[in-house]
Amino acid sequence: MDKQHTPLHVHAQHNDFYVIEKPAGLNFHSEEGPGFVVIAQQQLNEKLYAVHRLDKVTSGLIILARSSEAAAEFTRQFTAHEVDKYYLALSDAKPKKKQGWVKGDMAKSRRSSYKLLNTTENPAITRFYSMSVAANLRGFILKPYSGKTHQLRVALKSISAPILGDALYGGTIAERTYLHAYALCFLWDNELYRFICEPNSNTQFAQITKHENFHSWQQPWQLDW
Repeated sequence: MDKQHTPLHVHAQHNDFYVIEKPAGLNFHSEEGPGFVVIAQQQLNEKLYAVHRLDKVTSGLIILARSSEAAAEFTRQFTAHEVDKYYLALSDAKPKKKQGWVKGDMAKSRRSSYKLLNTTENPAITRFYSMSVAANLRGFILKPYSGKTHQLRVALKSISAPILGDALYGGTIAERTYLHAYALCFLWDNELYRFICEPNSNTQFAQITKHENFHSWQQPWQLDW
């Protein structure tokens, strides 16, 4: 059964929103076939509103609003960087540094890719931690402080650790791009919501999630960001 016909996994249902897992390889917006938003609308039989997005290659958690009013509030929160997002990634390359910040303006490069500049007028800002999870394989947990296109993919390439499977940015060929939207944390009507979605353990992501030190990343908001 292909992705277009596999039911999407709904992680949470609220009067104002859904939190749904997007599979890797599924377009967010409809292109060749129905995209994630359209499939979600068809599955849940109601109009839904996109308030943020994930690249086609990226899996993980997405919020879809259930009304234009909720969408406007989520859009405000995302614009104000009030929604904390955490991602997991894998690389088989040795990074220039094992943790820290990646900051810089981003500009369009060739073949629909982007590059990191040395300037910081309107920078993409990312903080990350990493750990060795297997021979020649490193796991990353990343928190973007801005919402630029391809931000995390460019950030890891910039420290010489392109994401495994991310051919656009020089990553080693693999069955998928190993980037996953792992967790979300935000306030809604003065209530704190936290959602976690571990990546598919039938992939190389199991090297992270089954690692003895993964427990330190299981509550990502408790890390020192």
